[in-house]
Amino acid sequence: MFDWNDLKPFLAVAQHQSMTAAAKSLGLSQSTVQRRLSELERRIGRALIVRHPAGYRLTADGLSLLPMAERVARAVAELEQYLDDTARELDGVIRVTCPEPLVLRIVQSKLLDAFHARHPKLRVEFMTSDRYLDLSRGEADVAFRSGDTDDELVGRKIADSLWAIYASPDYVERHGRPATVQEIAQHPLVGFETTFSSHRVLTWLTEVAPTARFAVRNNSVLGLVSAVKSGAGIGPLPTALGDADDGLVRIFGPIPELTRSWRILAHPDLRRTPRIAAFFDFIVEQRAALKPIFTG
Repeated sequence: MFDWNDLKPFLAVAQHQSMTAAAKSLGLSQSTVQRRLSELERRIGRALIVRHPAGYRLTADGLSLLPMAERVARAVAELEQYLDDTARELDGVIRVTCPEPLVLRIVQSKLLDAFHARHPKLRVEFMTSDRYLDLSRGEADVAFRSGDTDDELVGRKIADSLWAIYASPDYVERHGRPATVQEIAQHPLVGFETTFSSHRVLTWLTEVAPTARFAVRNNSVLGLVSAVKSGAGIGPLPTALGDADDGLVRIFGPIPELTRSWRILAHPDLRRTPRIAAFFDFIVEQRAALKPIFTG
């Protein structure tokens, strides 16, 4: 069988009737064009081109082959155009995973409306879970995450993740408020349960208040917010949630030890696909609008 690439010099010589002009049109050297023509003739066992004083001419076999070679060229061009158009087409679903409290804030911000207006064939679908979804296994396409992340993922910083200590107004009225971090140990605490032992918030509380009593332990940020609002105790919360809630009072903070970066992340194999690239570009462009959502 012959190589499709060897048909290109044949078609170019047939069109230009000049080895030099054919080579120039293909961006190849004249010797390369001649070599590939010779290889094509060898493979099919027929002479296709002969040299004349006025240039190159097709043989009878070359003339017979020309219409079929042109159809092959058109078919390949159509296939390449189809693949190019498909690769550039911005449609489909973008599955985004992020902490549950962020979903409502992002939706209410109207940012997604602006994204959908710009890319009407794309649709963002949120996926929430009590665990990190694995992007490398295709459980989601894009993640908004703070703190330590998988080294395999790639992304961009979009905001700061800040935490501060909060209490309910009723709790402050009944028990007062700690004046320093060290006084936290004198108050009942609200924090993550021990299954979150690696979370920076629980690690920090254990370090600054090792003897403190936990009034409530929970396995979600929304659970922490609810417990602090109930007046059960004081506890660290994201400033984006705590500052926006009239039922909470910031005692002090942000806590430097708890500060991390919010990032938009994707697996490198997916990052440059058109739909994911479009979402990344939009999010990075909208960092100023995202700051109150993610940071407060």
